[in-house]
Amino acid sequence: MSAWVLPDHIADVLPSEARHIEELRRGLLDTARGYGYELVMPPLLEHLESLLTGTGEALDLQTFKLVDQLSGRTLGLRADSTPQVARIDAHLLNRQGVARLSYCGPVVHTRIDRPLASREPLQFGAEIYGHAGQEADLEVIELAQACLRGAGVSGLQLDMADVRVIDAVLAPVVLSAAQEARIHAALNAKDVAELEVLARDLPAAVRRDLCALPRLFGGVAVLDEAQRSLQPSPALHAALASLRWLASHAQGMEVSIDLADLRGYAYYTGMRFALFARMPEGRAGHQALELARGGRYDEVGAVFGRNRPAVGFSLDLKELVAAVAPRPLVAAIRAPWGMDASLREAIATLRAQGHTVVCVLPGHEHQVDEFHCDRELVPDAARRGAWTVQTLQTETSK
Repeated sequence: MSAWVLPDHIADVLPSEARHIEELRRGLLDTARGYGYELVMPPLLEHLESLLTGTGEALDLQTFKLVDQLSGRTLGLRADSTPQVARIDAHLLNRQGVARLSYCGPVVHTRIDRPLASREPLQFGAEIYGHAGQEADLEVIELAQACLRGAGVSGLQLDMADVRVIDAVLAPVVLSAAQEARIHAALNAKDVAELEVLARDLPAAVRRDLCALPRLFGGVAVLDEAQRSLQPSPALHAALASLRWLASHAQGMEVSIDLADLRGYAYYTGMRFALFARMPEGRAGHQALELARGGRYDEVGAVFGRNRPAVGFSLDLKELVAAVAPRPLVAAIRAPWGMDASLREAIATLRAQGHTVVCVLPGHEHQVDEFHCDRELVPDAARRGAWTVQTLQTETSK
């Protein structure tokens, strides 16, 4: 094997895609700032126990570990930035009121969680700390929507669930961790036959509700059906009412509900959502592509001594760039290379004005994929020692 072959699911990003990703990154951060989110930059690695305490335990198998040559302690490469941002909120900022924080940086995974994924996502995210109300839930959904639309994504679908629904259904019984895990797996797979086997010794009402959950997915009307068919309780009513309120205020998106969706159950404490883009046939290999995901995770800061309400979302810019149309090439001015003072001054002036100027080095025509040289800097025929920009004649315009 060649020494320069990269590990599986790790890839270089070449100029065209790199420029697009960077433009998207700047746009996302600007959008978050427009909503009042402050940028933080947590480190790529830190002590393992800090990364994997509390809700971070779910990331254990996804986290690369290494030994710090200075202290001898085990370090981890972050697999998700949220536990770090929770630590920043709890220990470094220590604010009493609401904190809105955003971030963007690479994370590293030991394995992929779906086909064609990268083990080195470029994660962008935004989080609100300190407000337990559904107003923060809605703001995070709206910000995620604004970020994707700003990136050029259309036809968005909002998919929502709430872990409190399954908690309410199972509240009347005490289950072992192994029993609960098997039930959750069957719910995720919508395997009603397996659920009937697992629930055969449970009270009839619990068994009936468990077997009903896999069928409770679709439009907002699912919430009314759940209200009618599931055993009523204050916890269930609160979860359904929250989903109904969020769905009614989600503007410009198709909304779907799946009450058996337990992805991230160990992490989320309430509402969970994902934003999908409907893709053209054959584009990105999917009819619908999940581009952003998030929800409420009020326990994320407990391990750091501040159990503050928290809600947020994240997305991978490397996935996002594959789902949007390529950006047009950057218009540029071609200029000759030279030490003539007037030429160098003309080039410096153009660059200061925001133009891209590509100098052709002696004996080499510049090979470039990212710029379209549609103009040229040439001597001004009317003024000695002056330079002017003229439009380049293309083959089609000749």
